[in-house]
Amino acid sequence: MKKTNLGFRGWFYFRMGWSTYLIFLLGAINTLTITYFLAIDNYPALKAIFPSFEQYVVIITCIGIPLLIMIGYAHYKKTLAYKSEADVIVESNPYTRRNTVNGETNVRLNIQLLSLLLKLSKKEVIDKNELEKIEKFQKDIINLVEKRSFSNKLDYEFLKKEIIKTNN
Repeated sequence: MKKTNLGFRGWFYFRMGWSTYLIFLLGAINTLTITYFLAIDNYPALKAIFPSFEQYVVIITCIGIPLLIMIGYAHYKKTLAYKSEADVIVESNPYTRRNTVNGETNVRLNIQLLSLLLKLSKKEVIDKNELEKIEKFQKDIINLVEKRSFSNKLDYEFLKKEIIKTNN
């Protein structure tokens, strides 16, 4: 990873600070101000519920924060929205794809190693089928590692095959 592209790194950090923190704060202040002075201030029935801007802010904050927490929770835990976002990130980010593929491969490798270790510790014989399976797995890993790059789609194709296998 190169750190020579300081301009783009700075631009990224600037955008994150701007959009995540500053605009969030300004957006909340702007929304509260506009809704109060353009809507509530002009309607006597609403003005009776929210007699001052300060009371409006307190009431909306007390209702809004728990409500938005529940909406955020639903976004991550109860709907397919976050899963879809994660899918897009894996599809579009080669580093995320690579980490996902490496993790999956490592888990499989560890399971096979543990199986072999258990058999050897029990003084069991490793049969021809198991050896062929291990050799095929080794060839598949070598093939993937030698041919894949961050610019080609081999990691993505590997993940697609895994998703199809788990869905069937």
